[in-house]
Amino acid sequence: MAKRGKKYRESLQKVDRKKRYSFDEAVQLALDCSYASFDETLDLAVRLGVDPRHADQMVRGTVVLPNGVGKKIRVAVFAKGEKEKEALEAGADYVGSDDLVEKVQKGWLEFDKAIATPDMMSAVGKLGRILGPRGMMPNAKLGTVTFDVAKAVNEIKAGKIDFKVEKAGIVHAPMGKVSFGVQKLLENIAAFMDTILRLKPAASKGTYLRSIALSTTMGPGIKVDPGYVKDLLAQAS
Repeated sequence: MAKRGKKYRESLQKVDRKKRYSFDEAVQLALDCSYASFDETLDLAVRLGVDPRHADQMVRGTVVLPNGVGKKIRVAVFAKGEKEKEALEAGADYVGSDDLVEKVQKGWLEFDKAIATPDMMSAVGKLGRILGPRGMMPNAKLGTVTFDVAKAVNEIKAGKIDFKVEKAGIVHAPMGKVSFGVQKLLENIAAFMDTILRLKPAASKGTYLRSIALSTTMGPGIKVDPGYVKDLLAQAS
């Protein structure tokens, strides 16, 4: 195991490793444990009682975090004609059709999210090997293959994130920056947890929310009691 630095060890001493905190306590503690010189991201990890090897237990979706993620998201839109204009007016950073596809094929990847109109997917499909492994491939299930490009661009710019359960049954997602403060981070977490609950597969048996943990980019993990989810959602409503 890599040797941890002095600041990390000092932060770790603030955390009771045996305790499962409430969301309010955990977020405040995570901020107290933040020590980096940059604005750290608060990450959330939720272990679900699902087996993602089975298609009927896959948990995947999107959520617009009410306070965004604290990062400027660069959006590229693959579209033609009037849809190009619509994308630009909505605030897309890069817009094009076959020319943009060719540019990406040559190695250009100066964007974070990609949107495509359905009529462009035959060309965009060629980028699967490039965009797929980076989680940037337009996907109809995630709302990024659509003719309503203005809505798609606006949602991503407003803080829309997509997530997918990993092989171990864990979902990871950023909840915003430390500079947001406790209240805004709690609002983002509430929106995310509400979506996770609504996406519970019918085939999932037993305990659905197995464990929850919060951590800043450089800080230690803080366990949260899943039993506090209802209280969190009640506060947000």
